[in-house]
Amino acid sequence: MKNKLLSGIVLFMMSVTAMAQQSFSTPGQATDALVSAIGTQNETAMSNLLGENWRDFLPPEGVDPDAVDRFLRDWKVRHDTVVDGETAHLVVGDSSWQLPIPAIKTASGWQFDIQQAAEEIQTREIGRNELAAIEALHAYVDAQQSYYAMNQKYAQKIVSSAGKKDGLYWPAEPGEAPSPLGPAFSPKEPGTGYHGYRFRILPDSNGFAMVAWPVSYGQTGVMSFMINQDDKVYQTNFGSDSEQKAQALTAYHLDKSWQPVAP
Repeated sequence: MKNKLLSGIVLFMMSVTAMAQQSFSTPGQATDALVSAIGTQNETAMSNLLGENWRDFLPPEGVDPDAVDRFLRDWKVRHDTVVDGETAHLVVGDSSWQLPIPAIKTASGWQFDIQQAAEEIQTREIGRNELAAIEALHAYVDAQQSYYAMNQKYAQKIVSSAGKKDGLYWPAEPGEAPSPLGPAFSPKEPGTGYHGYRFRILPDSNGFAMVAWPVSYGQTGVMSFMINQDDKVYQTNFGSDSEQKAQALTAYHLDKSWQPVAP
């Protein structure tokens, strides 16, 4: 019985040790270790540095591989660990881009606190999603112009009916020219949207229009956007009713709540 109890205590201690985050004597050692883990895609090292639940703090679709490549390239160009009291941040590249995850000084040394980064990570993700939505609306205008050149009319739907080319996107056969709009507007999982946004074509007597709104207000985006054939994007904050208000629009119409987005 005694041996079983001791074995249980040992296993518990081993579990606690495995779950403890790695600490370093200097913040620079901590940031160097994190860059090494990112560069080698070492999941175990990432868990040791950030905690076993670190993925819970990332965007639902994960981190863009291109963004990781840019970060590693910028780190090689220039990097510095900026210390402010008991908090330190890694900055990289000529533009001094700051990693949102801080290293903090604890009793055991410097370690990362990804919980402190949660709000900043979400804020940055919302910003990226909103920029992607704006770019997608400009792509929609280009696609409608291409569709009109082929059909002498504007498309009334985003995704074509099965076996037809009555929308802006259709699966291209081998050797066939691609559709005016790419497959990003046709997500594999219905309802997931594109970079946190959903899109709908709006009637417009002068041509064509589209509205975009966040899949989850405050989580994947804040602003809703609208565009027509003039290729100018306008934005408004529909609040928590973004889905209902965007779906309720019956035509392209700008009231005083819609403001132009700076080009």
